[in-house]
This record gives sequence, structure tokens and C-alpha cells, in this order.
Amino acid sequence: MSDKRQLVFDAFDNKKTERVPVGFWFHFAPENLFDDRPEIIEKNVEGHFRFYDDFKPDFVKLMSDGYFRYPNPTLAKVETAADLLKAESGKVDAWIDAQTALVKRLTDRFGSEVATFYNIFAPVSVLRFVLVEAGSDLTLAKLIKENPDELAYALNVIKKDLSQLAVKLITEGKADGIYLSTRNIQDGAVTKEEYLTYVTPSEQGVLNAANAVSDYNLLHICGYEGARNDLSVYQDYDVKVINWAVVVEHVSLTEGKKLFGGRAVIGGFGNTKNDILYKGSQSEVEAYTKKLLDEAGTTGIILGADCTIPSDTPLERLEWIRKAAGQYGRR
Repeated sequence: MSDKRQLVFDAFDNKKTERVPVGFWFHFAPENLFDDRPEIIEKNVEGHFRFYDDFKPDFVKLMSDGYFRYPNPTLAKVETAADLLKAESGKVDAWIDAQTALVKRLTDRFGSEVATFYNIFAPVSVLRFVLVEAGSDLTLAKLIKENPDELAYALNVIKKDLSQLAVKLITEGKADGIYLSTRNIQDGAVTKEEYLTYVTPSEQGVLNAANAVSDYNLLHICGYEGARNDLSVYQDYDVKVINWAVVVEHVSLTEGKKLFGGRAVIGGFGNTKNDILYKGSQSEVEAYTKKLLDEAGTTGIILGADCTIPSDTPLERLEWIRKAAGQYGRR
């Protein structure tokens, strides 16, 4: 096993490591996330290759740019909650196979050198995309309040397809695991109990499928554009590593590690153009890195960001963090 793969797996397993790994990622086709034309997929692939060659990352989050759309024809036109009951799984085999092929291209290039984890959106996020694209007046909040059974049914259908995707990405695409991206339904009227009852089973179903073929699966609790989450919703999810928006949620790495039962965690840096990662001086970035490690320690800690970082972030900034973390570990 390569040194970097061992380093990352040891960190994920809460073992002592010679240095703290770092993990940051970009969208490589940010304007075409729902567009799976060949030229967009090639742009995504070339972006991965360029990032790997130029930065030599500790591990790679494989981006699903071009495949955000869930092209299930039985969910193409959702006007009423009853339409959700028409959903059927097993209608997106081509979509699953295309992503598996994408992952295999990437892991063939660098999977023997670094660990790789493919981005999958949780069923609730996939359904949110579907509703928006269908131009539906339905929202997740309205559904969970007024039609929770229909919501749960649709999420279960999507879960079946995403579970198949997760297994194929790992067993055939040779990814080391998945990076499941989710977030709370963004409406304060939705309770934790409602989420756990109607949404959580679909998310845990995808994770169960991935866990059956890999020990290394990650959960991302997304704080994109300031979205807020009750992190405790995800305390019992069966994942190896958790990433959340430290800056947005005001929950430090130390606090989060405690909340999630001591499991390994990723993060620490904000991901916007207003945050220190993007605009701070080298000395400020290095000092912030040291501050994070002073607070959280070095075991089961992977330095990263709240979410995807701006595509024009100079790679030298990420190297400042990696070098500072390396120097910290040798003190």
C-alpha cells in the first residue's frame, strides 16, 4: 500500500499518524453540474487529472460534476404528492454505469497511489433537485408535513438506485468508498423526529449498501450557502468519517468529534472567498492551521473545508496547510 493511502486510512481509523492529512476539493465543471454531455464529462476528468498532477493530494474526493441530475423518467414530472407514488427504481442503469466508468478512469490513473471517495447525494437531496427541475410547487418541507408517506416512498425508490450506484462504484469502479452528501430540510418547522422517521431510513440504506463493500465511507453534512443543520440528527449514522461546515455551524472539530463519538472528522476551514483559506496571508493560514491542531489534536483529524472550495483557489494555499501540518507533527 502506498504511503499516502496508509496515512489516510490510519487517520480514518483514529490511529496515530506522522502528520495530519489534508483534503480539499473543487468542482471541475461548476457551470455544468447537471449536464452529462461528453465534453462536460471530459472537462471533469481532465480537472481531476490536472489537480492530481499539480498538487499530489493526500486523497481525492471524486466529483460527480455532470451527473447531478437523477434521470428517472418515473419522477420526471412531479406536480402532486401522489405523483411520487408512481416512482420506480431500476430506471437509471445507464446513469449508474456512466458514473462507474468515470470512477474507473480516475482510479486507474491514481487509485493505487491515493485513496478515492466518490460524491453521492443523499436521496433527500436528489429529490430536491428533481422537484426544482420539474418546476414543482412541492417542497420537501411541505411534503414531510402534509404527505410524509409519499415522501418516504419516493426516497426509498431513490435509495434503491443510489445503493446500486454505491456498490458498483466501489466494486467495479474501484473507489475506496463514497462521500454521501446531505443536509437538513431547510425549514425550521421540520422537526428532528420527522427527519429521523421519514428521511433517515433512505440515507442509512445507502450507507448500509456502501458499508457492505467498504469500511471507508464518509458523510458530508452540507452547509452550502449558509445552510444550517442540526448535526445531532446524524449522530448514529454508520460512517467512518464525518465532514460538516465548521464555520457555518459554529461547531469546532473538537466539539464535532465528541458529538460523533470520537470518530474521525474532516474540516476546520471555511470554503468561501471571504474565509482565511482563500484570502488570508501565508502566515495567517499557517497560524490558523496550528490553531486548529492545538485545539483538536492530531488523531483522527483530517484538515479540510466546510464544502467545495472556490475553483480559482491557488494550490499553493493548500500546500501551506499541508506543510504546516507536517511541521506541527514533527514538533
